Amino acid sequence: MRWSRNLALSMAAMTLVACGGSPGRAGPPPAAAWTVYRHLPGVVDLAGPRGDGSFLVAAAGRLLVLGRGGTLSPFARGAGGYLTAMGTEPYLVLASSDAVRGTHCSFGNDAAFAIEPGARPGIVTISSQGRARQFASLPPGRFLSGIAFDSTGRFGHRLLVTAVSGGRTTVFGIGCDGRLSIIAADAPAVEGGIAVAPARFGRFGGDLIAADETSGRVYAVDPAGTAVTLVRSGMPAGGDIGVESAGFVPPRAAAAYLADRFSAGNKHPGDNAVLRLSAADLARAGIRAGDLLVATEGGAETIDIRCTAACAIRYIAAGPAIAHAEGHIVFASS
Repeated sequence: MRWSRNLALSMAAMTLVACGGSPGRAGPPPAAAWTVYRHLPGVVDLAGPRGDGSFLVAAAGRLLVLGRGGTLSPFARGAGGYLTAMGTEPYLVLASSDAVRGTHCSFGNDAAFAIEPGARPGIVTISSQGRARQFASLPPGRFLSGIAFDSTGRFGHRLLVTAVSGGRTTVFGIGCDGRLSIIAADAPAVEGGIAVAPARFGRFGGDLIAADETSGRVYAVDPAGTAVTLVRSGMPAGGDIGVESAGFVPPRAAAAYLADRFSAGNKHPGDNAVLRLSAADLARAGIRAGDLLVATEGGAETIDIRCTAACAIRYIAAGPAIAHAEGHIVFASS
């Protein structure tokens, strides 16, 4: 059975990680700290940067543009614009114009794609001019838990969407023509800011990386649909607490950004804010291009994962204690 093979691969992956140790939490405080960059009601995710260096921000069912100087401006409003239900988790991602394998089309630069949760789950596309339309429909009865774009090409330069049902995850690949295919049908439950690893990320280069808050594990899914444990994070685990947000550090990263969503009645209620790690924070923490940052939902406690021959983990940053981190970790470039 496939999961017998997966279990063996998972154990092998955990052996590799053991060489790098665990971040632990009893030592000195982390080198960096997430700080509030901008308050924004209803913020849930960021995507980008776009060609001009700005980011798209999902907040309160709408989209905004976060400029290089921190300015916020409405985007995709009015007739033909973007609107979704408040209180959901409409994670979003930007695609590129790389040709999609097996098609004669591409997604186009700065095209955005957002999860549309609910009884009729799907994906909405938003053009760089702010025009929104339904792009793809997914099978009902599933919780759409993450979205990423394959910039490496190992998945054919497709969108990757995770959908959870019965405690297991289906990973869908979606081409620029909107056609769906199943990459993995029985992966572990994952949620949040999923991302595709760059080619230089050890033997996991080009794999889809996704976290499970309840177990504290971070998984890698390859194009054949095999899911293995990349690392055991060593961070607090549980619903609304454990590892959730992820992002790969690009060359010349100038700052990192993360959504801190307000969640009433939660142990970590959030602060309706965009959090930031400055370039000085990234340098102080010894973060390099190609590293993977993963943050917990509760408190935005952040680990750095570096994979070469083996994978090593370091606890490098924490956010405000009330932080309720959501979505992707994104990076500005210098």
